Amino acid sequence: SFSGGWRMRLNLAQALMCRSDLLLLDEPTNHLDLDAILWLEEWLKRYAGTLLIVSHDRDFLDGVVEVVVHIEAKKLRRYSGNYSSFERQRAEGVMLAAAQYEKQQREREHLESFINRFRAKATKAKQAQSRMKMLARMEELAPLHVSAPLSFEFREPLKAPDPLLVLEDADAGYKMEGGPDKLVVRGIKFSLQSGQRYGLLGINGAGKSTLIKTIAGELAPLAGKAIFNKGLAVGYFAQHQIGMLRYDESPLWHLSRIATNVREQELRNYLGSFNFPGDMATTLIATFSGGEKARLALALIVWRRPNLLLLDEPTNHLDLETREALTVALAQFEGTLVLVSHDRHLLRATTDQFLIIAEGRLAPFDGDLEDYRDWLFRTKLAPSEEAVPLPEAEKPAVTAPPADRREQKRREAEVRQRQSAARKPIESRIKRLEEKMAKLNAHKAAIDAQLADPASYGEARKEALKTLIVDQAYVARELAQLEAEWLEQQQRLEQLAA
Repeated sequence: SFSGGWRMRLNLAQALMCRSDLLLLDEPTNHLDLDAILWLEEWLKRYAGTLLIVSHDRDFLDGVVEVVVHIEAKKLRRYSGNYSSFERQRAEGVMLAAAQYEKQQREREHLESFINRFRAKATKAKQAQSRMKMLARMEELAPLHVSAPLSFEFREPLKAPDPLLVLEDADAGYKMEGGPDKLVVRGIKFSLQSGQRYGLLGINGAGKSTLIKTIAGELAPLAGKAIFNKGLAVGYFAQHQIGMLRYDESPLWHLSRIATNVREQELRNYLGSFNFPGDMATTLIATFSGGEKARLALALIVWRRPNLLLLDEPTNHLDLETREALTVALAQFEGTLVLVSHDRHLLRATTDQFLIIAEGRLAPFDGDLEDYRDWLFRTKLAPSEEAVPLPEAEKPAVTAPPADRREQKRREAEVRQRQSAARKPIESRIKRLEEKMAKLNAHKAAIDAQLADPASYGEARKEALKTLIVDQAYVARELAQLEAEWLEQQQRLEQLAA
């Protein structure tokens, strides 16, 4: 009766618990939440045997492996180091192979020219024969294969209201027939402003998917209110939507159902941008891999030009190339984003704020993914005797005597007003700094993606590569300056609150 995801978790647990000298894991992070991946990463670091992993999670690979074996043109090549090191070495190898290939082509042309000119001449026949043997012995080099990088972009979103939606004291959960409702997240007070980019954190079962469904309007609140403002256009992706595709139909059929008055060639061009070219646009979906189905579901969402994207584990089944293309596209998306993902690279590159669901409550998470990892290992992933509880609410202060209460309230109000007046310009500056940093981080993610692409190191793109490197250095300097000022402003804010 278990779902595929839970069956996979059980199989993984069984593999880990068996005593072994060799552990083989094929996509172990699929269907795992971030907390489970972090636990698995720590467990594998301590594993004493030999480990062989197939994975599309670059952060997971960086944390676990010491050697990468790359399969290309039916050959295996070994690279020392983690995945990031492999990417650098591979890019250098592509550049070197391209230079060697061009050099050999020049040598071949020279030999062929000599043979064609002199093999008919008796005085040069012997030399021509020698050149022919040399040419025959010359092993045909081929440049390392560099496929055209997959890329797509989100269409300009429709004009958005602000705020897009508001949840007022909402309880998220499920109505149960013949029994009490299943409450998952309670007392939600949440206003989603235009342009915000949230990553949603929480352990498995905390209620992340339930909250996303409530924001998407798929689940009505059990209590409280959900207000969806006019002009809101939601693009919602979840794994169950892949199952809603018609497997007996094609990508072109699906797209034509939502784009009724658009020329077929325009639809084909659009599908081609998502790597469904030519005959693939009319191929039955039943033959597609899980990654291809997920890519099609994303393409159908993007076509509608949503101003709010709600993505629940969009990278499951996607290969590294498609994940990178999605990361770049989301970093450049101009609308509002709420993302649930176990892919740390995607979260870092596309979101600038985090929310956390813990103990049935939604709250802002003040920190980055490293802070979240530390929090998990201090709390949820710590042995029970070492677990650190969630911070408790402060105990109410002792009530002042009635005679002094009015004067005390007046003084407290004056203090609050002074603090508010002092905080306002600092908070305003912090907000502007965060907006600038978000844009620069998106630009940095796009540059990093291009530099990670081996095609960027070809001879024909030397000038473009120089520009990218200069841009990368400039963006890094700008970010460092903005972050330094942001920290300074935060310290001023903390001093005011002290």
